[in-house]
Amino acid sequence: MPNQNFKFATKAIHAGCQPDELTGAVMPPIYQTSTFAQEEPGVHKGYEYARASNPTRSVLEDNIAALENAQYGLAFASGMAAIDCVMKLLKPGDEVISTNDLYGGSYRLFTKVYATYGIKFHFACMQDFDAIDDLINDKTKMIWVETPTNPMLNIIDIELAAMMAHKNDLLLVVDNTFASPYLQNPIDLGADIVMHSATKYLGGHSDVMLGALVTDDEEIAQQLYFHQNASGAIAAPNDAWLVLRGIKTLHLRMQRHCENALEIAHFLRGHSAVEKVYWPGFEDHPNHEVAAKQMLRGFGGMISFTLKLDEYEAIKKVLKALDVFSIAESLGGVESLIGHPASMSHAALTKEERLANGISDALLRMSVGIEDVQDLKADLENALSLV
Repeated sequence: MPNQNFKFATKAIHAGCQPDELTGAVMPPIYQTSTFAQEEPGVHKGYEYARASNPTRSVLEDNIAALENAQYGLAFASGMAAIDCVMKLLKPGDEVISTNDLYGGSYRLFTKVYATYGIKFHFACMQDFDAIDDLINDKTKMIWVETPTNPMLNIIDIELAAMMAHKNDLLLVVDNTFASPYLQNPIDLGADIVMHSATKYLGGHSDVMLGALVTDDEEIAQQLYFHQNASGAIAAPNDAWLVLRGIKTLHLRMQRHCENALEIAHFLRGHSAVEKVYWPGFEDHPNHEVAAKQMLRGFGGMISFTLKLDEYEAIKKVLKALDVFSIAESLGGVESLIGHPASMSHAALTKEERLANGISDALLRMSVGIEDVQDLKADLENALSLV
């Protein structure tokens, strides 16, 4: 693994990777095997069974850990599998505090799966740390932070959350999917565990499902490794290889995502068909100063906005008029995507829950890709002319 003092781009390309000892191959091989031969029982070359560990997966895990300035990484079959592994650190009776503006899949796992096992979840506005403090009691074990949040692009101060968590002997977990390690490193700000849906910006090409966890704490890492192996929701070697390939251009892609999103955010804000734009790069964003402090190289490629429309059928016509933007779930790929959170990513919430968090039927969420920004603006202008 390269020196941790290497710059981000160098680590993205080289961390965890060494030329193959047998052939000299620059890219790590895809070890498409389920088991490994042993010289005698218990004597092997570090690998026994692919559920426990696989050389291709190990390279990716080391690479992602290095990008987050941590020692330990774990790769899973999806982002939800990674979150599920974290939840297995808890036991019945434990309590978790999370943000009220949360990815719908995380909310579903928390409330429909783990709540039935006796774990209690509190959802609070994490811009107000007094509200968090009021929820902490002797049963609280974890604070779960998502920043920027999905889909309202709220910003939570990771450093303050870490101070509050550690003052009360709690774990702080940060979902860093929207920012990626290029923009934000929660471990440096005091987080105990960082989660990524590597399906998104890390993979970057909308061709793979994968999740990742990172920690700098050996005891936590060993607990996570145990559950990863015991439950078996591990990343396949071919998927690990695809994400590793994607990471090699992460810094270049994120630069363009940020540049394009900046132009699109200002374009939308000045458009007569748009009611409101949510993007942390605006100086009047409620937590812009926090975003500028902890998002090191830009404000990301995600934008949400509301149209001056109330009827869902009219909103669908606008979406269907788009040509370059695809109507699709997910985010973080090289291509631009747009979605309707109320009926797509956050459909697991009731309408009342959505509206309480600002997710109206008029809200759209876009993942700005790396195409020519003039083409993106022209595409939006054409569709918005229907409003």
